[in-house]
Amino acid sequence: MPESDIARTALKFVNEINRHDLESVVAMLSDDHLFVDGLGQEVRGRDRLRESWRAYFAAFPDYHLAVKEWFQNGRVVALFGTASGTVAVGESLPAENRWTVPAAWRAVVRDHTIVHWQVYADNEPVWKRMGVKRY
Repeated sequence: MPESDIARTALKFVNEINRHDLESVVAMLSDDHLFVDGLGQEVRGRDRLRESWRAYFAAFPDYHLAVKEWFQNGRVVALFGTASGTVAVGESLPAENRWTVPAAWRAVVRDHTIVHWQVYADNEPVWKRMGVKRY
């Protein structure tokens, strides 16, 4: 796989996330995909990730990743920017529930699929909007 295709695959994955196209997001995951969130919690496998992404898109219907810079080292792409969204309340997106956090992501690419997607972000502002207290 040419080096340029690796970065292109990671950036396409971000685009599919931003389009909230669940099936396109899932189609880009390898069968043995590993997702790691900002707290180090892991979710493995395409089917489990389908449900996780479905729930995330429902909780934050306007979820958006803005990549400002990216770097590549072999099959690994590091992306830097912001993540934003609004905590949904039923069908509405109250302005006071809007959040934006600095974020970074690590993508490991194999055969035009994402094998590993790791998020690096402080989700404290998101939890506050959701009314979750972290101890």
